[in-house]
Amino acid sequence: MQAALAAMVAQTIVFSSSPSYTLFSPLSNPNPSLHSSFHGVSFKLPRQSHSLSLAAAPKPLAVVAATKKAVAVLAGTSNVEGVVTLTQDDNGPTTVNVRVTGLTPGPHGFHLHEYGDTTNGCISTGAHFNPNNLTHGAPEDEIRHAGDLGNIVANANGVAEATIVDKQIPLGGPNSIVGRAFVVHELEDDLGKGGHELSLSTGNAGGRLACGVVGLTPV
Repeated sequence: MQAALAAMVAQTIVFSSSPSYTLFSPLSNPNPSLHSSFHGVSFKLPRQSHSLSLAAAPKPLAVVAATKKAVAVLAGTSNVEGVVTLTQDDNGPTTVNVRVTGLTPGPHGFHLHEYGDTTNGCISTGAHFNPNNLTHGAPEDEIRHAGDLGNIVANANGVAEATIVDKQIPLGGPNSIVGRAFVVHELEDDLGKGGHELSLSTGNAGGRLACGVVGLTPV
């Protein structure tokens, strides 16, 4: 009897298009002496997914403003010394904070020079940083050296403090000032307008009292 039932099931499996499949036994019992109340068995089979699984699209990168910081420690053969700190956010202007002590009261030329070479003191730092080959001028002038940062003014105690914001002295890129040197001068910078033979090259700012090489610092 069991063998007969197995034969009936094997011959009567019908697959439907739905995820549920039913077995029917429409054939009559081949053995008249056998009677079965078998009508059908329902099976639940897992649905097969025919859709292709697409790789998730990469998430766009978040653009984060990159802050860069640098410092220069000023020193020389005189008693003049100081610290210059610099900050630049992304590709914006660079903010320069200056504090210098040991100066004579009054204005002193303050420039960024081309080289960070101090093997011969501040003399070996070269000329003003001037990537555009222009003449000397004031920081606000269209025609100026990139390193022309004007004057810092010392008080009666010989202390000069200043904050300078400038677009021509970046901490990155082809005109980066990292590795170059700040120099504090003996005299006032005439900003290219003094009529002296040195006005359009140095601002006739006199000797170099102290200097320091710009180096990057942790943010």
